[in-house]
Amino acid sequence: MELTPKFRGSDILELQNFNLASVDDIASVHAKAYVSGLEKAMDQASKKGLILIEGSGPTYATSTTFHESLVAAGAGLALVDSVVAASKNQLDPPTAFALIRPPGHHAIPKGPMGFCVFGNVAIAARHAQRVHGLKRVFIIDFDVHHGNGTNDAFLDDPDIFFLSTHQDGSYPGTGKFDEIGIGAGEGATLNLPLPGGSGDTAMRTVFDEVIVPCAQRFKPDIILVSAGYDGHVLDPLASLQFTTGTYYMLASNIKQLAKDLCGGRCVFFLEGGYNLDSLSHSVADSFRAFLGEPSLAAEFDDPAILYEEPSTRVKQAIQRVKHIHSL
Repeated sequence: MELTPKFRGSDILELQNFNLASVDDIASVHAKAYVSGLEKAMDQASKKGLILIEGSGPTYATSTTFHESLVAAGAGLALVDSVVAASKNQLDPPTAFALIRPPGHHAIPKGPMGFCVFGNVAIAARHAQRVHGLKRVFIIDFDVHHGNGTNDAFLDDPDIFFLSTHQDGSYPGTGKFDEIGIGAGEGATLNLPLPGGSGDTAMRTVFDEVIVPCAQRFKPDIILVSAGYDGHVLDPLASLQFTTGTYYMLASNIKQLAKDLCGGRCVFFLEGGYNLDSLSHSVADSFRAFLGEPSLAAEFDDPAILYEEPSTRVKQAIQRVKHIHSL
């Protein structure tokens, strides 16, 4: 799929040579016993070809899963490094996108969960703090499922703000309004479960009335994004009505938000997306947004399949979260 006209091709830079995440990198979020145990399990996967990691709801592994997970996490770290370096020399540094598998936002500190092995975004957040001195990290998760792993990693951390929008009642059943963090981190976690059927109008309102004021008040040093594309109306695993145009809007607006608040430092991480057509078109349109090119969503989106959004319930959800967080 062509992302951009040929004369703009030089604006997309692919990071090809980067280091794997180290065990110490992973251990900034996950228990070392989990990391070593997973590495040992690769022998079993080599013999059986495919193993189900028990209690992981569900997560499968092959003989290469451990290595691939280190690659995925390492890509995120390298992109944080690149964006930070670029921000020192450019007023408008490029936005980065880690097109990685496995995804990460369900992985909990003590183990894998929901197809996720290591918390790629969480590990990158700690890296930004430890290596670059970027104390305040703002994480936006717009996957259709709650990013419970990222949520749990930073529950008591006031310097990492985790904001998740997700479909109410979807897997893994977490991410309720009253999950706002604990101890010193109370108030630095915001969960907004949206009713099924919520779509573009709902998400535009959420961005303007929730995401922007939260970010402005938090004053981040970098923005990280768990970019899940399974909220698309064509995705089979849920029932939101996001469109390719919705994702273009999010990418464009988040890029601008990062430019306004933190020197343009922003890294997206691929999370869910299970309809390959809607996934590919939506990711491509996100790149167009990064490049300042017009959206091509109209060539793919079909307004005829959309139905009326539950506007009253959406408004109630937004008002509730605004009240809880004094927005």
